Amino acid sequence: MENRVFRDTMGKFATGITVVTTESEGNIHGMTVNSFMSVSLEPKLVAISIDEKASMHTLLPQTRKFTVSFLKDDQQKLSMIFAKQLIEETSIEFDRLDGQPVLKDALAAISCEVTDSLKAGDHTIFIGEVTGLTKKDGDPLLYFGGKYRNLEKIE
Repeated sequence: MENRVFRDTMGKFATGITVVTTESEGNIHGMTVNSFMSVSLEPKLVAISIDEKASMHTLLPQTRKFTVSFLKDDQQKLSMIFAKQLIEETSIEFDRLDGQPVLKDALAAISCEVTDSLKAGDHTIFIGEVTGLTKKDGDPLLYFGGKYRNLEKIE
């Protein structure tokens, strides 16, 4: 099967948008990730899938920590910046959660310690144990069919 057909088919699954960050030698690194999921309640585990060509793929085994910021419906620009779809000089504001950088004003954020990893094709799945979390009111930024979307409220 062709890669484009596979990608288009996977695009039929609506996802939330997250930005994964880690800090190395005082520098914050981040990337947009929609391949994120909750794995376990006891212990509290999540998984992220990172392409082996991404710089984050090299950093996570070194830092052994990452955060996941869940983007709000008005944070599309941040998603595009961290996905390298939008290249512009902009100051990005971070808060701290469990000592790690998270995006300011994110809908929710979690901090994690890497507990395991698994090579899966051209990606690695990193398992993180949640060490901290925060959440706010609001609606999520979504991605479906190759486009950003917002929730439509049905009354």
